[in-house]
Amino acid sequence: MPVKVYKPTSAGRRGMTGHTFEEITTSQPEWSLTEPIRKKGGRNNQGKITVRHRGGGHKRRYRIIDFKRNKFDSPAEVLSIEYDPNRSARIALVQYEDGERRYIIAPLGLKVGDRVANGDLAELRVGDALPIREIPVGTLIHNIEFAPGQGGQIARSAGVSAQLLAKEGAYAQVRMPSGEVRLVHDRCMATIGQVGNTDHGNIKLGKAGRRRWLGWRPTVRGSAMDPGSHPHGGGEGRSPIGMAGPKTPWGKPALGKRTRVNRRTDRFIVRRRGGGR
Repeated sequence: MPVKVYKPTSAGRRGMTGHTFEEITTSQPEWSLTEPIRKKGGRNNQGKITVRHRGGGHKRRYRIIDFKRNKFDSPAEVLSIEYDPNRSARIALVQYEDGERRYIIAPLGLKVGDRVANGDLAELRVGDALPIREIPVGTLIHNIEFAPGQGGQIARSAGVSAQLLAKEGAYAQVRMPSGEVRLVHDRCMATIGQVGNTDHGNIKLGKAGRRRWLGWRPTVRGSAMDPGSHPHGGGEGRSPIGMAGPKTPWGKPALGKRTRVNRRTDRFIVRRRGGGR
């Protein structure tokens, strides 16, 4: 999955890079596994903006991904590796022996014609999904469940993986892509391997319009605003932030302020990503 570099035929092209899409084997999705997406522009059901800087972008259809990997009665064959506009990873179309087709996250090294399986039929092959209790310590995994049967929620984006560090009782220690070490129940499912499209982080968009195609609108610095619109605004010339550290547009502490409040799951964190407990 190399990165292609464009010739600097314009200011926007200078430094721009893109995917070569060498691993993509088909340009048309499985229509029965897609559904329409209604754009909301970052607004909730009351019409209020809850996610800023969203809007526009190219029209998409959502690909229905099998994050649960709960079809245990037969193995499947990989029919194609496809592009998914809704995520950074590639997806693989697999067909089970009974004819059912599903999309899964495509791990690194998975090719057309490979076989994947779930549960008892699975081996330690790339793309196979097993309960964590069946996976050897030290294995790289992705698409990890937090609760049995809930579906994979962790390590699903391009190039990432988690590592199984240890097992003790009914729980296993898993090092997340962020470096956090967390306890996960050994009945939770995980998929063997690292997520593919590892060069995703090396892509340089090159121009503002390409950002708009992805559905992102411009972001304005707080220091460029007036004091009524942002705590960093106002002043003569370019002024420092001042006050007691940087603030959000609503006056709350920003840049480094810890915001996690979930006492229910604190006991599952063995080591935080910052290095402390």
